Amino acid sequence: MRKYLFILVLLVILVPADGVLAVTKEANPLLAPFPTPHRTPPFDEIKTEHFLPALKQAIAEGQAEIDRIVNNPAPANFANTIEPLARSGRSLSRITGILFWLNNTASTPELQAVIKDAVPLLTKYSNDIALNEKLFARVQRVYQNCDRRHLTAEQRTLLEQSYRQFVRSGANLPPAQKERYRQISNRLAELSVIFEQNVLADTNNYFLHITEQRDLQGLPATAISAAAEEAKARKLTGWVFTLQEPSYTAFIKYADNRALRAQLYKAYNSKGCRGNEHDNRPIIKELVNLRLEMARLLGYGNYAQYVLEERMAGTPTRVNDFQEKLYAALLPAAQEELTELQSFAKQLGAKEKLQPYDWAYYAEKLKQKKYALSEEELRPYFKLEDVRQRIFALAGKLYGLRFVQNKKIPVYHQDVTAYEVWDGNRFMGVLYLDLFAGKGKSGGAWCGSLVTQEKLRGVDIRPQVGIACNFTRPTSGTDALLTLGEVTTFLHEFGHALHNLLSDVTYAQLAGTNVYWDFVELPSQIMENWAYEPEFWGDKLPAYLLCKIKESRNFQQATRKVGQLRSGILDMAWHSITSPLDEAVEVFEQQANRQQPLLEPVPGTLLSTRFTHIFAGGYAAGYYSYLWAEVLAADAFQAFQTKGMQKTARAFRQHILSKGGTENPAVLYKNFRGREATLEALLEKLNISYKKY
Repeated sequence: MRKYLFILVLLVILVPADGVLAVTKEANPLLAPFPTPHRTPPFDEIKTEHFLPALKQAIAEGQAEIDRIVNNPAPANFANTIEPLARSGRSLSRITGILFWLNNTASTPELQAVIKDAVPLLTKYSNDIALNEKLFARVQRVYQNCDRRHLTAEQRTLLEQSYRQFVRSGANLPPAQKERYRQISNRLAELSVIFEQNVLADTNNYFLHITEQRDLQGLPATAISAAAEEAKARKLTGWVFTLQEPSYTAFIKYADNRALRAQLYKAYNSKGCRGNEHDNRPIIKELVNLRLEMARLLGYGNYAQYVLEERMAGTPTRVNDFQEKLYAALLPAAQEELTELQSFAKQLGAKEKLQPYDWAYYAEKLKQKKYALSEEELRPYFKLEDVRQRIFALAGKLYGLRFVQNKKIPVYHQDVTAYEVWDGNRFMGVLYLDLFAGKGKSGGAWCGSLVTQEKLRGVDIRPQVGIACNFTRPTSGTDALLTLGEVTTFLHEFGHALHNLLSDVTYAQLAGTNVYWDFVELPSQIMENWAYEPEFWGDKLPAYLLCKIKESRNFQQATRKVGQLRSGILDMAWHSITSPLDEAVEVFEQQANRQQPLLEPVPGTLLSTRFTHIFAGGYAAGYYSYLWAEVLAADAFQAFQTKGMQKTARAFRQHILSKGGTENPAVLYKNFRGREATLEALLEKLNISYKKY
């Protein structure tokens, strides 16, 4: 999920404004009631120049709400302090939800300029709340004196969380350190924006222009057609391949021209370290040093300790133990996979040692040989529209949901579709699907909420959720065809959407995906399993193909997981430093993973400088959470397989999807499963023998 830009806005949640500011729609549509179905954003009326004035006015409104709490003469209690604090800043939340969603899905230079101006304003607003001594005094008074027996379980969680957020945001610091905390948080927010914009710029500024037909050998017709369309759009002859995921992945996987594969690979993996104006190396050093300084200000030894205090894992030691244990279990299998792949490449005439830009190419050919299966053979069975209908149908089988397209809901791009989500006669929310790659779109796939579910004065405010992917758009006269990997990506992000849409809590801070980071991927990863189940495909996919897909599911998976673990280890290394970093980013990255890499890195490439998850996306000291949650998902899906789909789905909705962050996720999982998850479930799924564990 997490490919969403996170700004340090304390207690600002993405929910709709109940009362809006006294500004007419004609003056600024962001500050007036939305006259749209379900009060969805009027994207057709919103202009870039509307955002900053609206943000400034909404910040003033939010500050006035805080002032009313602080100046309340009545003794502080839950009802007059914690609850109104949770409800404050709602106009601002509505506006920021729209702004940051658009910046990730349809960014422009003008919108990026707005973001750069907005981030300091939002960070100041956040700090003004967190460092407000009178406000914290009231919150602390409630925290210390409240009779928790009179609170619901959710209210107790909100109280605990509210207090901890103040403390973790510097409320207990002396004045001079509070000012330093304010300076650090301001700069960190700015640096995260710069980092992501640098990656996007390097992505957009490069393309591979091919004019000779022979350089297309090996590529499937779908990739060639898309490249021709891209060249035409750029008013060029021939074919153009970009660093956008569908275009890049197809070329790396299928192109016979090794030199061009190497060229494109290096361009992709050198984003942020090309020595141009978008170089992220100085940004990284400043980021990690400031994160360390902030953590030490707050009493922690390093930034990882600070982050993990609010995670299921709890401590860096536990994360490191988890990653090392899983690494040890997977490494022998990964080495065997690589040996097999190298031998296969030699059989095909390869004389050189395998390089990173060779792995996908030969892996795809080996997969075809071992399983008589190719992704291109499967594409005709994976028409995007059919996959979408099957995902909707699966949600119907599991949770009784139905999805109705509403063309009256405004969208921000012609490719976006909007759906009403219903559970019987109960309206559950709005789902936006934004599935195709675009120049102004961040890479990867993600799910985010423009509006978060909550209950306010007896009204259940339903969420507005978006899924963004980077699938290959259909060319003239053809259907959009997905790969199996894209099918699982769609299912993954849809799992996040369900987590938001099925939320049933009182306070938006605790709704949907507002949970611990190492728990948030459980609902998404469990959905991926259905791509391999006959219940999902029905008679659409021939049984013999589904059998091949299931047989090949774990092909080269140990290698992939080891790569994922190395990314998690690098993340923990960056955020476990205990003294300011002064060495080069290249040196640090090389030394972070003590073990020898399976494939030697290509000179001039780095992961860190394009690692938006940890430097711009909220996953700092948390990238391990994908595999942590995969353990949970493997264990949980066993319940679907052994206890019955319908029965298990009801329990999963009751104990996980509807609960958000109202209780500790370890408690929620035990309520669902009856016990803790085991690592063996993931190893069994990957067909890794326990003797290697």
